[in-house]
Amino acid sequence: MKATGIVRRIDDLGRVVIPKEIRRTMRIREGDPLEIYTSNDGEVIFKKYSAISEMSENASQVADIMSKLAACPVVIFDRDHVVAVSGASKKEFNERRVSPELEDLMEMRKNYFCDSTGSRKIIPAEGVDKFAMACMPIISSGDVTGAVAFLESEKSAIVSELQKSLISAASQFLGKQVEG
Repeated sequence: MKATGIVRRIDDLGRVVIPKEIRRTMRIREGDPLEIYTSNDGEVIFKKYSAISEMSENASQVADIMSKLAACPVVIFDRDHVVAVSGASKKEFNERRVSPELEDLMEMRKNYFCDSTGSRKIIPAEGVDKFAMACMPIISSGDVTGAVAFLESEKSAIVSELQKSLISAASQFLGKQVEG
């Protein structure tokens, strides 16, 4: 654990303000759920809660099935990181952060499908040189909880109608799973 040197007081309602610099660095947005942990040493630890990460085993199974059906690599993200990968190197994608482009798509609740001109390409994960041919946010109870991305492969760089249907099904299924 790293000390920040920032000290905050608890107000009369038990609230603590998390400084803007920390919220920006940790990508904590207004309304984000935080999980609270305590230790025997008297530490109180706040951790961003990710429902998609909590069900990473289900996300991995969905990624495996979608990769086989769509015949392309599949990556599933929570709001901040890669949660599951199939059809591509897990080491390459493991715990990578969401790219700013994918983060913007999620914020705007927009889908992305690569067009035939390839004029606008999106890299979904930071530090990985693989382009997405389709991205779709995962929406659960009206909130964006993550995204599904189909990556370009040697076989295909343009998304087919079948792949559009499959990415939509994966996104909706994961959204329903998060709702419980």
